Parts: sequence; structure tokens; C-alpha cells
Amino acid sequence: MKKLEHYFVALNGWVLIAMLAAMTLVVGANISLRYLTGHSLPWADEAARYLMIWMTFTGAGLILRSGGHVAITNLQDALPNLGQKLLRAAIVLALLLFFGFMVQVGMQYAQRMQYQVTPALRLPFLYIYAAMPVGFSLLIVHLLLIAHPFITAGHYKRSDDHDDEEITSLPGGANG
Repeated sequence: MKKLEHYFVALNGWVLIAMLAAMTLVVGANISLRYLTGHSLPWADEAARYLMIWMTFTGAGLILRSGGHVAITNLQDALPNLGQKLLRAAIVLALLLFFGFMVQVGMQYAQRMQYQVTPALRLPFLYIYAAMPVGFSLLIVHLLLIAHPFITAGHYKRSDDHDDEEITSLPGGANG
């Protein structure tokens, strides 16, 4: 299971890197063409915008794993050990419910927009709005993978290669 988790996290990271590289190439090419030839790619801004949307949603799970989201830990710090565990379990449950709700909402938005197309790329908006259910589904998987160590000890592992390093904080929270 650990190996599968490692591959899942690595694949998620490489997909983000590919999207960032594609966005960089498109924007860089558009800037170069604009200054060298006086003409722009009519679809470049749109493509960069949609890649940014996909990067935001698909990268949120990796950020959750590493504690990059904002969190306030005052209440947790004031509770006794059992209270901290119960609070962390409630937080995980609330996040799972919210993420599941957002998957459903994202699928509804994607279905509603499937017949409209983007102005320049002529892509169905279904592909843009699909970032929402995909991203929140990834958040669910990432949260489930870190839930047990987080609830029991307030720790979860980094998404990088340092599996022995752990971070103490709320999921998606600032350290401390």
C-alpha cells in the first residue's frame, strides 16, 4: 500500500509539473511571438487560464499532505490529548463531507456546461469544469491516506521523498 501511495503522490506531482511546463511554454511562446512578430497566439491566454485552474484543483491534495493550507491551531492546542484526537477526527470527517459535496457540485456544473464551448480553443466547458470534481476527488484520496496518522498523533507525512519526516499540524495547516 505504501508503494501504491508513493506512486499516486509522484504521479500527481508529475502531472502538476507537466501542466506548469505547458503553461510556461504557451505563455513564453506567446510573449516571444508578440515581441518578435507583432502577432499573438489567440488561444494562449485562454489555455494558460485553464491550465492554472486545473493546477489549482489537482494540486490542492498535495498541498494538504504537506501542511500548506492555512489553519488555526489554538483550539487544538488548548485541548487535552483525547480532545485533540476527537477534534482532529471531526475535522477529517467535516473535510470528507465537504470534499464529497464539492465533487457532486462540480459534476453538476460540468454537466450543465458540457454544450458550451470556450471562445478561442473551442473546447467544451465540460473539460474546464471537470477540474473541480477531479481535484476534490484527489483531495478525498489524499486526506484518507493521511487521516490515520493525523487523527492519532496529529502528524502526517510529507509528500516528498522524506517519508521519515513528519509534520505536526492540522491537515492543511501551518506548522506549530
